[in-house]
Amino acid sequence: MEVTMDPLFLAWSYFRRRKFQQCSEICTKILQDSPYDQLITFVKFKPCVSQAAWSLKTSAFTEMVYVDEVDVDQEGIAEMMLDESSIAQVARPGTSLRLPSTSQGGGPSPAVRPMTQSGRPITGFVRPSTQSGRPGTMEQAIKTPRTTSTARPVTGSTGRFIRLGTASMLTNPEGPFINLSRLNLAKYSQKPSLSRTLFEYIFHHENDIKNALDLAAQATEHAQFKDWWWKVQLGKCYYRLGLYREAEKQFRSALNHQEMVDTYLYLAKVYQRLDQPITSLNLFKQGLDHFPGEVTLLTGIARIHEEMNNISSATEYYKEVLKQDNTHVEAIACIGSNHFYTDQPEIALRFYRRLLQMGVYNCQLYNNLGLCCFYAQQYDMTLSSFERSLSLVSSDEEQADVWYNIGHVAMGIGELTLAYQCFKLTLTFNNDHAEAYNNLAVLELRKGHIEQSKAFLQTAASLAPHMYEPHFNLSILCEKIGDLQSSYTAAQRSEDAFPEHVDTQQLLKQLRQHFAVL
Repeated sequence: MEVTMDPLFLAWSYFRRRKFQQCSEICTKILQDSPYDQLITFVKFKPCVSQAAWSLKTSAFTEMVYVDEVDVDQEGIAEMMLDESSIAQVARPGTSLRLPSTSQGGGPSPAVRPMTQSGRPITGFVRPSTQSGRPGTMEQAIKTPRTTSTARPVTGSTGRFIRLGTASMLTNPEGPFINLSRLNLAKYSQKPSLSRTLFEYIFHHENDIKNALDLAAQATEHAQFKDWWWKVQLGKCYYRLGLYREAEKQFRSALNHQEMVDTYLYLAKVYQRLDQPITSLNLFKQGLDHFPGEVTLLTGIARIHEEMNNISSATEYYKEVLKQDNTHVEAIACIGSNHFYTDQPEIALRFYRRLLQMGVYNCQLYNNLGLCCFYAQQYDMTLSSFERSLSLVSSDEEQADVWYNIGHVAMGIGELTLAYQCFKLTLTFNNDHAEAYNNLAVLELRKGHIEQSKAFLQTAASLAPHMYEPHFNLSILCEKIGDLQSSYTAAQRSEDAFPEHVDTQQLLKQLRQHFAVL
């Protein structure tokens, strides 16, 4: 006689092994086999197999589309340009994430380390919401891409939330598993075993923040306002709705009931959205008093220091992270990037090789290995690393960046013809690559093609107004051909992008002397 496993236990086993589709199919079959039992479950809330299957299926659907709310945070154009929560339009230096900051904390200058469009130094690790700087104009906001893999700007309603809202049609072709409009939330809020899974389903799977907020409010009331978990969920709903002060109150209240690491992370995210990085830092340090050595809190402090261009402090905290977790990819990558930009490519090479030993295998890592080998004068490994990087590219933007770096290597060894071809290939894969336009302009100028060089520099300056090199080169070129007014305008833009640039200041002084004579 064949012994069969209990269907509910099998579904639970699939759930624990993250085979959510098989889990939901078994739960669906259990619910179909006992429709009357299912009706009793929802009307009278009697404990039975159907109730457990319903809860498990809800959890499986949630896990299919679950995204951790702590790390994922994208600021749309509406939030950037029409911000109602900012206290002061002009914040004091070192107290805001929205102002392009200088290298106040010992970080390298833009002459050594390139900057993003929002005025932040390029970090060693791509993560969400790294473009926290405020764009000056709507045009600049539209031109700023959401991530490195897409040129689409961040809009008020991101594609992730749209997909979450339609997830029910993807996971269940016959329609949504739960009809939210017919739910009696008051009854469900009185049953903790059902209400929590139902809330996560509504919040993550259906993306119906209004109903999720109603359920969380009623469940909090039923718990006599003593359940910290429901207060955290209320805070998440308020945060998603843009009510940051209400979210702050809920997270603070939850911390009073129960000290939890996630609550500190959510509350710090609220303060960062309110542009209060110093408050976030103090909160993280308060959390470290209760949870000494917690990696996520240390990483949060390092990220804020990095976004404020306080690179030396960020590196110290990333080293603290590695003392607790020596396989932390973000910390290793950021420390390696910092060593590279502070003229220590040999040390950076050790960190990137460590990532390779850990199993990280992608285009970006081999690209960085190639650059480190070149600047550390290990030429035998340079081209092989770039060849491996080219074989692993997944998009045209990545291909363009690799060819651009190969062009840099070619310029370093004096192969100007190869460098010219590499920069042309860069523009073939990414026509908006401002750095390639700038370098092509320099090579064209060496050939004596002044008009072509000027056109390339103007294109680079329009594509990347945050870079000082195209403006400075254009200013030098215009000054040589006698166009002093255009030279002065370009030099002023170069000074705006990099105020500490000595050559720009000398050029401006020289031009002012010319104008004084005239």
